[in-house]
Amino acid sequence: MRLKFTKMHGLGNDFVVFDAIAQPVALAREQIRFIADRHFGVGCDQLLLVERARRPDTDFHYRIFNADGQEVEHCGNGARCFMRFVRDEGLTRSDEIRVGTLAGVIVLRLEADGQVTVEMGNPMFDPSEIPFVARERALTYSLEVDGKSLEISALSIGNPHAIQLVSDIEAAPVATQGLLIERHPRFPQGANAGYMQIVGRDRIRLRVYERGAGETLACGTGACAAVVAGITRGLLASRVTVSTRGGDLRIVWEGEGSAVLMTGPAVTVFEGEMEL
Repeated sequence: MRLKFTKMHGLGNDFVVFDAIAQPVALAREQIRFIADRHFGVGCDQLLLVERARRPDTDFHYRIFNADGQEVEHCGNGARCFMRFVRDEGLTRSDEIRVGTLAGVIVLRLEADGQVTVEMGNPMFDPSEIPFVARERALTYSLEVDGKSLEISALSIGNPHAIQLVSDIEAAPVATQGLLIERHPRFPQGANAGYMQIVGRDRIRLRVYERGAGETLACGTGACAAVVAGITRGLLASRVTVSTRGGDLRIVWEGEGSAVLMTGPAVTVFEGEMEL
């Protein structure tokens, strides 16, 4: 099976993108792992599929697979690359499109400066919707990890997130603790572990251990989740710059009942073909 692909990234969070409209793409989990492997494959954090719309109120369908081969609900940095890809490949001429995902419909908009804004949908706080094991919704929760009690905010931006406040982002135990949070039994579908350092009411620094991928240079849904968590705790304003190791994202959230807006770059690195 020979497949054409495009390598892209959003702030260093990198993707292998397949046009599944122009070519049939049916990949086994082992093949996805091979493609994502940085030594033996192309290398990526996630693999993205561009498919035909599955419902009449959308323009395309968007599928995301983590480096471990698991299909997941949402990826914000990938969504920006999705918009850039369909425009560059001539699959649409529109500056704004509606895209179906496992998490629902998202809206993508190409800005005049070339950056992409993603309407990420409304955050979900009810434990049953995240999902997260808790008796009732709370502002923060105590989570026992490796003999320590952590204070986290738990919410979903189409996928589950556990957000912690830290005083020094560089000293945060992302590598050692992230996997334990990802696989914690109170997150039955796993979780993305976010570590947030507040710089000011309009700026934070963030590192994220992504479910099925490990720490990435940037995480779009993680940036949104961190800002939402900070706003609900009264620590942040409604417009926040999120500084990740890969660069900055702009996040806007006006409160419950409103969608989260994320704006940032999307870059094509190279195109190629692979034989599987």
